[in-house]
Order: sequence, then structure tokens, then C-alpha cells
Amino acid sequence: MDKNIILSIENLDITFRTNAGNIHAIRGVNLELPAGKTVALVGESGSGKSVTMKSAAGLLDSNSIVNSGKILYRLSSNKTVDLLKLSKKDLRQHFNGQHIAMVFQDPMTSLDPTMQIGEQIMEGMLLHKKISKSDAQEKALKLLKLVGINDAEKRMKSYPHQLSGGMRQRVVIAIALSCEPKILICDEPTTALDVTIQARILDLIQDIQSKMGLSVIYITHDLGVVAKVADYVNVMYAGKIIEMGTVDDIFYDPRHPYTWGLLSAMPDLETDDDRLYSIPGSPPNLLYEPKGDAFAARNKFAMKIDEKKEPPLFQVSETHFAATWLLHPDAPKIELPPELKARLERSRKAANF
Repeated sequence: MDKNIILSIENLDITFRTNAGNIHAIRGVNLELPAGKTVALVGESGSGKSVTMKSAAGLLDSNSIVNSGKILYRLSSNKTVDLLKLSKKDLRQHFNGQHIAMVFQDPMTSLDPTMQIGEQIMEGMLLHKKISKSDAQEKALKLLKLVGINDAEKRMKSYPHQLSGGMRQRVVIAIALSCEPKILICDEPTTALDVTIQARILDLIQDIQSKMGLSVIYITHDLGVVAKVADYVNVMYAGKIIEMGTVDDIFYDPRHPYTWGLLSAMPDLETDDDRLYSIPGSPPNLLYEPKGDAFAARNKFAMKIDEKKEPPLFQVSETHFAATWLLHPDAPKIELPPELKARLERSRKAANF
């Protein structure tokens, strides 16, 4: 494991038992989080983004079966631990909050409606840090100020229902930071908020990241968020990562047709088309594992081999990989869709401006 990598997921494979049968939800995921950087995990609902990261936090449902894989967390320069080998009890007592913290989409699912805000922020510190109540109270006040909540002393005594959605999400972030984790996993942290509050929360997380040296993983379907915050992007589809690279690789030189579809579906004021693009069809039902390339049925560029054999990850550059047979040397050369090509060119010019 590279010393610059703080979290490495290797060949993760997970199945869920259901009444309808076994769902092979995660099918060999590999992902790396460099220390101090931001990695975005992108894809449609059901692609496996949240399940992948919940496995690192020990939050998988009881009907899950981890078939194979490792999740290596770097404790120090010469020590790593495989989180999958730890019991849920060990993860909760020694890792959750202290090393890895998670911020969820809806803050009300993370907050106890019967407890004051201050008590909820202090709870983890009193449990894990073994500090006095007065020290925990002082730190909780600092955290509320850090996440931009005015009149922190008053808010310490507030209950969740007395706060706005944006303030509740800030409180959840304060709770996540209370035990000084090294990794912050943000699972759609702004989806439930209006646009202006979304931008403030993203700015807040970036500001805290630089102040505390956090490594951050964003789980999102919103490529606008990705463009704003990410250093590296992993595109997921049907339980696999099908394209990975730097944010510039993915936004300016995408190679997988699915990534083309995601980028084409972003709203663009300068497009000539008055309709919003959507990728045709639906993701496969993983009760019935697809043969070949899982995206083939929705891919207008699919070839016969896509129906028979799953593509490997082809290397585009030192940082850029994509799992599509279109990158095979013998494949026909397919150009980017013209509208997407024009859009990426406009984005490149704007970025250089």
C-alpha cells in the first residue's frame, strides 16, 4: 500500500440476501483515497456507491455477505489494518468517529430528536476521548463556531426541530468532526438542501478539510458537486467502477460511454438542444447478474463482444482508466457525441480563462 494512500479498497465483492434471491451489489471494486485529497464516487442510484463506503464504516445491513476483498486503512506510516477483519463492535469502539466519520443525506436521520444539540456533539468525545464534560462542552462550542453556526451558546441547548435544514446539516458535520477523524465520508450531503445552502455546505467542508487536513470521499450523482470539490473521480455502474481518473481526466477527456451520458445529462445553458438529455434504459437488475458489459443494453456504441465478455480497465494515461471495449486497439474509433464535445470545449475554455 502506497504511503500516500490513507484508505485502499481492494477487490471488494458484496452480496445481499433478499426474499427475491441474492443481489450481487458490489462486484470487485478497487478504490484509493490519497491522504488530504478528495475522491468523488459518482453514478446513478443503485450503482453501489453508498454500500461501498458503508462497508468501510462497518454500517452494512445484516443481510449482507462480504464475499471477498480488503479495506486497508493506514493507521501510521508503518501500520495498516484491514477494516473488514474487524468486528462491528471493534469498528464502532475504535474507528468510527475517531478515524472515519460519515455525513449522511438527511440530517434528521443522524440526529436524536429528544437530545439537545450540545449533548449530541459531546457524546462521542465523552465516549472516545475520555475528556471532562467541561472540556467537551468547550470543544463542542468551538465546533459549532467552526461550522458557521451563530450564537453557538444558545444553539447548544436547541433541539434538532428548532433548526433549519442547513443548520442541522452543519450540526451533523460538527458531530462527525468531534473526535478528529482522518477521513470524512459525505453521502449526498447537500441533496436535501436548497441550492444556496448547498453551495455554503460544500464551501464549509472544503474549508474544514484544509484546516484539519482531512481526506474526503463524496458519494454523489451530482457532477456539478464533483467539479467543485473533487481531486479524483470514480464512476460506478452496476456494482463496478467503470472509469477513474483525475477530475480533469473525467471532465475533459471522458472515455466510457456511460460517463459521456452522465456529462451530457448535466444542465447547460449554452446548449442548442432545448431538452435535457437522459441516458436511455435502466440499470440492470443485479438479481440476474449481467453477462458481458453491464452497460451494453444502454450503450448505442456496444459491439458483439460487449454481450459476451466483460471489459477490463484499459489504461488511458498514468492517472486515467476506463472499462470499455472501445479502448481496445482493434475497436472502431468512436468520436465523442458532438454536443458533448462542444460542451467540454466550452468548459475547457472557461477553466483556462
